[in-house]
Amino acid sequence: MSLPEKSFPVSWDQFHRDARALAWRIASPERQWRGIVCITRGGLVPAAIVARELDIRLIETVCVASYHDYSSQGDMHTIKEVSEELKASGGEDILIVDDLTDTGKTASLVRAMLPKAHFATVYAKPKGRPMVDTFITEVSQDTWIFFPWDMGFTYQEPIKKGPDD
Repeated sequence: MSLPEKSFPVSWDQFHRDARALAWRIASPERQWRGIVCITRGGLVPAAIVARELDIRLIETVCVASYHDYSSQGDMHTIKEVSEELKASGGEDILIVDDLTDTGKTASLVRAMLPKAHFATVYAKPKGRPMVDTFITEVSQDTWIFFPWDMGFTYQEPIKKGPDD
């Protein structure tokens, strides 16, 4: 895979801080969440952090595949839907959690399953942002986010190279 022109590498520490900030932003004494629906696979890690911070024990998954080669988004494929029990209320008092909303295609698909749920994501791009109720950081549409679970320890080129480059 060739590297994109704009990249945003996220460390485990940074991701943990951002996921905790997401939990803080949606925490409210007036609102009691019945559970979390996380979008796999990217939503698993932030869902675990949000669940811990907000003391939510019910965690459900919806399994959607859209990135098939880690570089381009393909056709949407629902592997596992949300339980009928959660869909029955339209997702009322349910929190949908994901790592990123990119084009909004996955978010739109899951929103259709749970139209009354609150959609929270750690990162958002402009095309996907209208589908999200709460997010922490917006990045440009042409930026590729490198999540910590996708990276190893390697040298990172500076954003701006020296005059001899």
